[in-house]
Parts: sequence; C-alpha cells; structure tokens
Amino acid sequence: MPVEFLGIAATHDGSETTPRSGAAFDKEYTLRLARAHEDHGWDRVLFAYGSGSPDPAPAAAYIASRLERLQILLAHRPNVSYPTYAAKTFATLDQISEGRLTVHFITGGNDHEQGREGDTLTKDQRYERTREYIRIVKKIWAAREPFDHEGEYYRFHDFVSDVLPVQQPGPRVSFGGSSPAAYAAGGAEADIYCLWGEPLEKTAEQIEAVKAAARAAGRTDVPRIQAAFRPIIAPTEELAWEKAHRTVGAIRARREQGLVRHHRNGAPENTGSQRLIAIAEQGERYDRALWTPTAAATGGAGNSNALVGTPETVARALLDYYDLGVDILSARGYDLLGDAIDFGRHVIPIVREEVAKRDAERAARGPQALAAVRA
Repeated sequence: MPVEFLGIAATHDGSETTPRSGAAFDKEYTLRLARAHEDHGWDRVLFAYGSGSPDPAPAAAYIASRLERLQILLAHRPNVSYPTYAAKTFATLDQISEGRLTVHFITGGNDHEQGREGDTLTKDQRYERTREYIRIVKKIWAAREPFDHEGEYYRFHDFVSDVLPVQQPGPRVSFGGSSPAAYAAGGAEADIYCLWGEPLEKTAEQIEAVKAAARAAGRTDVPRIQAAFRPIIAPTEELAWEKAHRTVGAIRARREQGLVRHHRNGAPENTGSQRLIAIAEQGERYDRALWTPTAAATGGAGNSNALVGTPETVARALLDYYDLGVDILSARGYDLLGDAIDFGRHVIPIVREEVAKRDAERAARGPQALAAVRA
C-alpha cells in the first residue's frame, strides 16, 4: 500500500524550543515552509487550529493558490462555525486547490481551550456534535437539491450549496483521539484516523480499536491510519542523542520561563495526552527509536514523542509502524524549516524505497497478501 508523509504548515517560525521572530501570520515564512515540503518529497501539510491562532482556512487557500502539488490537511473545530458555512468553505478551498483538500475535524479535548471560543459542551456532547456535524457536511457536499435537517445540535431548512468540491463525493475526512468515544466517532465517519506516536505495542492496540469501531458502525472498510512523531535526526547516533537532549533542555527552559502558554488546569483532560504522560512515566526509550522526554517536558501536549537517531534509524523505526498498518506518517521537527528539508532529503527516500520493496514482495505473493495488509 502507498505511504504518505504529512508535515506542518506553520504560519510563523516559532516552536516549543524557539520563540517566533515575527508576526503570528508571517506570509512569506508560511509560503517558504510549504514550498520546502513540496520540494522535498512531502505529500501534504497540516494547517492546525488554535483558539487564538491565525485562521487556517485562508492561510491554506493562500498556499493552495501558489503551489501545484502539495496537498492540504485543514484542521477545523465544529464549535467555531455552522456546518452549512463550513461545508461551503471546504468546497471553495477544494476548488482553489483543485482537489487537494482533506479536512481534519477536531472535537476538542480541553474544556478551557474550547471555552476560549464560547464552547461550553461536555466532552461527550462534543463528540456527539462532531458526528452530527461531519454527516451534515458530507451530505451538503453531495446534495444537488435543497434539504432540511433537524438534529440534536443543528437545525436548518431548505439548504443547498451552490459550490461543490472538486472531489466527489467530497474531500476525505480525518479524525483523531484515543478515547472510546473518539474511536466510535472516527471509526464511523473517518477516512483517516490519526494517532500520536506511541510504542509499537500500544499503537497496534489502538489500530485494532479503530477497526473494531468501524465494524461496529457497520462499515465494510476501515480508516487509513496516521501516526505522528517529532523526528530528531543527525549524521551519527551520538550527535542525534546530543541534539535530543539539547532539544528537551530548550523545551524545559521555555516552559520554566513562562514563555509557553498553558491551559489553566495542570493535568491534561484528553485521553491522548494522558496516555503520553503515562508512557513517559514508564520509560524513556521504546522499540527502535521512540523517546518520551519530549512528551514529558510538554506535559503530553499534542504530537510530542520523538524518534531519535540517524536518518537510517528513524526510517527503520517508521517502517516498523508501516508494517503495523500505519501508511500516513506525520513528522514535525523543532526547527520547522530546516528539519522539514533534512527529513525530506534523508528519511523520506529511504522509507519510500523500502515500502516499494515490501509492496513488490506482497504483489509477488498474490492478491491475498495485499488484502491481509489492508484488513
């Protein structure tokens, strides 16, 4: 099966280790970073969402209008707009990008962050709302005649959109989370299910949970699986580990100086971050190259477990996840631009070459071998 690489479409050059050098939306840097991904073998980039961050949709449209191949993963929180409006926004962006859009729906795992934009629903209610939202958006993308909707969270009448996406029946839907409610929602609705990088054994357990949720929802297919990591690479193992420890030191220093914005409550509410913290407490190193101190230093914030080593070591580690069934590999370094270039030059070609060999071997064994991988 093909492998794809997802990078980050940051709107400025700041990260957990360094402050940004300019405005929150640095137009020139945004384009430069996206172009670096397109020029160095990446398939798509994520435009992330934060309550106070630049709006990702127009930033994505800006990139889509200037680059020809790079695909876009647009993060969206259902609480910030009505689904009728969002469906038109997505369809317009799919038109601008000529069919290069995937939409990542974020339910929200932190009450304080959701409350910053007026969302007061409980976590379970948010998952129920997200499922209703996704179904409405999908229906709008496919509808050619006006329709009514009377749901738990949304009601409207006689609506039809005059703008349709290039992709039919619509852009792919991406979803993430590590709780039973997340598995149920994403298993039912997602084309792509996103996981944060965990040890191989725990990742395999999560993949099975997603597949089980898809079957429980009556699906005959299953979502593709994406896993996200923070690569720390260098020409030798020794240099890579020196770089890793410098990185953690910089993360801790910025947090101790109060230079990173925190949520009001200390312990994370979302299951994914809780899992990362628990894994870090159980050990620093797992499998071939997974390293947890970066996650511990951020309090389990988002995609934060690292893969440390030479490009060859990190590539082999990623192939271990590919062999589990992860065919979308998300990677984001701490020097956003430099690491995107280095990863694209030195890691992506190794992984693609090895995946091609695996696929050729499976094809030689016949259709049943290929079907077993996709099951």
